[in-house]
Amino acid sequence: MEAILPKKSQKPAIDIDLMASFIAGLQKGSGEIPWSEGGKTDPWDHVESAMGLAAAGYVKEAARAYEWLASIQLDDGSWWASYRAGAPEDMAKDSNMSSYIAVGLYHYHLVTGDDHLPGRLWPNLCGGINYALGLQAPGGQIYWAKNKDGVTDPMALLTGCSSIYMSLKCAIALGKILGKSEPRWEEALKKLGHAIRNRPNLFNMIKSRFSMDWYYPVLCGAVTGRDARRRIDKYWQKFVVPDWGVRCVSDRPWATMAETAECVLTLAAIGDFEQARTVLRWIENKKFDDGSYWMGVTFPDAVIWPEERTSWTSAAIILAWDALTGMSPAARLFSHEFWAEKEETGRMHTRTSPEIAVKKKDRPRPDRPGR
Repeated sequence: MEAILPKKSQKPAIDIDLMASFIAGLQKGSGEIPWSEGGKTDPWDHVESAMGLAAAGYVKEAARAYEWLASIQLDDGSWWASYRAGAPEDMAKDSNMSSYIAVGLYHYHLVTGDDHLPGRLWPNLCGGINYALGLQAPGGQIYWAKNKDGVTDPMALLTGCSSIYMSLKCAIALGKILGKSEPRWEEALKKLGHAIRNRPNLFNMIKSRFSMDWYYPVLCGAVTGRDARRRIDKYWQKFVVPDWGVRCVSDRPWATMAETAECVLTLAAIGDFEQARTVLRWIENKKFDDGSYWMGVTFPDAVIWPEERTSWTSAAIILAWDALTGMSPAARLFSHEFWAEKEETGRMHTRTSPEIAVKKKDRPRPDRPGR
């Protein structure tokens, strides 16, 4: 399908409600959110779609999505890699897909302030995280999956491990809110972060041609500060095509909207909002009339390919828009500054001496609002 590109506005013009309505329209009565009409469902993209719904204010729909995911969890804490019409299709058990519920539930908490749903689904979150950590190798990397017979494939993927790093951060943060302590998770996070930053040889380097291997270590917060900036700058020209977006694969003339939106999220995460807005403007017009965005477009011939309209592409763009506009209370979820502030707050609490601390029961209790 040949694309007709409307003129771009000076500022990104994203119709959030139209996109969220599109995602909600794909959601089944059970709460499941497939890729597309009649398409498959995988746990990771299902969670991303739920995050897009929550950020856009579709909180009930997001809650239903997490409830559905919990209802089909396997006994070992994992999920099958994909489902179609309610039945397992890809019967690998992916460590990344099984742990990403933690990011979704923490995002849901940030949006709503609600501890009830995350608290009720805490056992499901623990199951997913512990399944992934059961695949952690001595070097810190996490093997990508087991097959249906329970045999581990000893291959680690940099993008997948980076996503698990984010899942671990969110699980630990949510655990502190819920009063749940999991010290083993913090040690696993340190080992995984060290592997991502310092041991590229532990990961499947064939995947380095994919743009996600470029920006995900930064997006998840494993690589920060000057190292993050250097990584983004080093491979910018390899993956970024002005006016088109971000290539999915470095050696193909194909820009994909989800990868472009995640690049926007990554730039926002390191505080480069000006560049992030510029990149988002490149794709604001690459959409269908129903509010869904193209999966991808070839260049320079401007052919939309494939023509599938996916829930998770729209969700990624919603999350990118949120990061730039502060639309929801979860806008800073991927912000390095946000996580640094949380870490510093934790250190401050740790350093407080019991001799000088005011006992909690002796502190003044301010009235609740409205009283």
